[in-house]
Amino acid sequence: MPEVWIGPRRYATKKDRKEAVQAILDRYSLGQDVDQEDDDLLLRDLLDMRPDAAEKVGPGVDRFRIIPTLRGHHKGPEAVRADGSKVAYSYQKRLDAPTHRQRVLAAMRTEIQEQVNAYYESRKAPHTLVYDESGQPLASDDTHVSYFHGPRFHDIAMEFVQAAGGFDAVDLTAEKARGLALFTDRALAERWHAHHQEHAVLGVSSAKENLCRPRV
Repeated sequence: MPEVWIGPRRYATKKDRKEAVQAILDRYSLGQDVDQEDDDLLLRDLLDMRPDAAEKVGPGVDRFRIIPTLRGHHKGPEAVRADGSKVAYSYQKRLDAPTHRQRVLAAMRTEIQEQVNAYYESRKAPHTLVYDESGQPLASDDTHVSYFHGPRFHDIAMEFVQAAGGFDAVDLTAEKARGLALFTDRALAERWHAHHQEHAVLGVSSAKENLCRPRV
């Protein structure tokens, strides 16, 4: 049976994954903020699984709180944005099989992971692991490479996909593990690598600071 994921968390079955989310909802009363870091990080990763995550997150998520679902029979998460606005989202739909669009975007991240890793190593080598906005030092195990200096990853990827003929024009290999599907057309993959290299402006922050930023 294939494994399933929420962010970096691996679950043996879809039931186990659903129960992990439900356990968070059960820990909090209606109207209560989610104040345990592990719970907060899981809900951020769950929100990031949405195909419209960038629109849902907007200016960045400050925190989550627990609210009744639309029908009022169950609990669900609500994201409280950095500007004070709020948006509820259905976690049940996020646990369904990913769409082709989601799989393509995940594969695009996998394809350029070597570029991201190389950037991280270039920052680590001269001992310049500091948050680019505050100048605060970063621990090597708490550093996240992100796109906050320039265009978002989503915008870079969408520009490339549209030029390639849309998501349906991108064929993928089978996924052997989370996020490991790749482009079957390696010439197209090389074009994506070059496009990302040309347009990506990377930077570093702590993992938690990155999660509070607008989605990229």
